[in-house]
Amino acid sequence: MASYLPVLPGIDPPNHSPDYRSTALRAPHLPPVRLPADALEYAGPEVGAARLRPGGSDLTANGLAQGQRILIHGRVSDERGCPVTHSLVEIWQANAAGRYRHDGDRYDAPLDPHFTGAGQVLTNANGEYEFLSIEPGAYPWGNHANAWRPKHVHFSLFGPAWASRLVTQMYFEGDPLLPLDPIFMSVPDAAARQRLVATFDLSRTQPAFALAWRFDIVLRGPQDTPFETAAHG
Repeated sequence: MASYLPVLPGIDPPNHSPDYRSTALRAPHLPPVRLPADALEYAGPEVGAARLRPGGSDLTANGLAQGQRILIHGRVSDERGCPVTHSLVEIWQANAAGRYRHDGDRYDAPLDPHFTGAGQVLTNANGEYEFLSIEPGAYPWGNHANAWRPKHVHFSLFGPAWASRLVTQMYFEGDPLLPLDPIFMSVPDAAARQRLVATFDLSRTQPAFALAWRFDIVLRGPQDTPFETAAHG
């Protein structure tokens, strides 16, 4: 598998995005120093089936979670269009009310005891993955006056080692909050921003059960999925 580095100007967001206030505190103030990658850095440790937990593809406790059930699916490919097989894909997100399942989230919204908030799968032989989840809610985040984060799902993908990790966010087609969100808008290129937006997929929607959204991920190259900087939450 190809490495997800380096960051591509115009596609990946800069570490310091003035409209996203916390980047001023977290972004490095000196140019990065590139260190040559050691062969062992990309050879291990293995991050695959050993990290899977039973039922990791279902965030809804077998359909008991509150909210609109959704299938999130797609294909992971490299810059040549070849499938990235048997690769660990992890997601985490807020529940239908816009609240995360962790102690640091103080948003005054209800928790759902049936929503796990996180999932993990391996891509198959065609590079495909699928999760059953709940459409996340928007939530306030205090970056600016009346600031709300759009509905989104966090993604983490691993290659053969920790050094090749890609972290990004998936947004939903038609969300009116997208052009108002400094994190989404921190990706400089408009076409690259659209690669962060999932498309509604009627063909995979399960009648009377769950809507489907497709989110394909490309690793590196001119059509790669924008990388999330360390400051993004």
